[in-house]
Amino acid sequence: MNLFPAPWLRAGLLAAATLAVLAAPFVAQAQNGSDYPTKPIRLVVPYPPGGGTDVIARIVQERFSTLLGQQVLIDNRGGAAGSIGTEVVAKSAPDGYTVLFTLSSHTINPAIYTKLNFDTAKDFAPVGLVASLPQILVANNQFAPNTVAELVALAKAKPDSVSFASVGNGSPGHLAGELLKLRTGTHMTHIPYRGGGPAVTDVMGGQVPLLWVSIPAAAQFVKAGKLKALAVSTTKRSAAFPDVPTMQEAGIPDFDVDSWYAVFVPAKTPQPVIDKLNRVINTVVKEPEIREKLLAQGSEGVGGTPEQLGKVVTTELVRWQKLAKEASIKVD
Repeated sequence: MNLFPAPWLRAGLLAAATLAVLAAPFVAQAQNGSDYPTKPIRLVVPYPPGGGTDVIARIVQERFSTLLGQQVLIDNRGGAAGSIGTEVVAKSAPDGYTVLFTLSSHTINPAIYTKLNFDTAKDFAPVGLVASLPQILVANNQFAPNTVAELVALAKAKPDSVSFASVGNGSPGHLAGELLKLRTGTHMTHIPYRGGGPAVTDVMGGQVPLLWVSIPAAAQFVKAGKLKALAVSTTKRSAAFPDVPTMQEAGIPDFDVDSWYAVFVPAKTPQPVIDKLNRVINTVVKEPEIREKLLAQGSEGVGGTPEQLGKVVTTELVRWQKLAKEASIKVD
């Protein structure tokens, strides 16, 4: 038995060993994420252009690209209160190149949709909070009520005569409208849109009198006098609209609907990739220029750890489930 391989076999083994040694650093890089990203990143915004989520995403997009050293390309996939675009990310490869930029409807949809093609709790890994802001209740300038009290009085005097728009079933605006109905015992009709841009356009045009929407989608039109603002949805007034009362100040007790914008990736994305994206988020939201741009839209930069965002998701999944049950909100 020949214990020594033939020369051609020895050469092959030596070549294989050499390749393994040369490849080792690249394998290590892939595992620890040190070379990430090596190609453009698709940032899926599950709402149409012009809405609040799209506006906030575009504020941070350029800085994300600069700090990551690769293009970050926004891919608007609107529809079904964000669930269409969200599904795209849920079914994407967990490699950090398809990233979800969404708002708090992410935790609302599971409470009201009977069928979703993804599991919010299991199919995504949290990366970080980007910004937080109230929803704002705006109205067509020709709509008679100028205050929440006048709106409630009209809705009680003429049940089902008032309708309100939102960016879609399961959006924070939808929940804010349902909470207003629940707290006041009124009946108003919800009109879901595919995004903030189309909803704002129709409210200005008079097709729908009212709209609950994130401040970025409506800010410029309120400031230009094309829409009137009645209230904000949080317990604290918005720095962008300090003269607009909160719902509690307007006489509606126990009312608080906070909207947040955050980044998620598919579950099983390597932790080093998540950590790198999180570091970029925390760097960007602390930059004075970005903070000013966010504030101009009525939002505040947040940041924080993936674990903190994970706790927000866990808490809100329970909270919105409870509200959906109380208000009998379900969408097929």
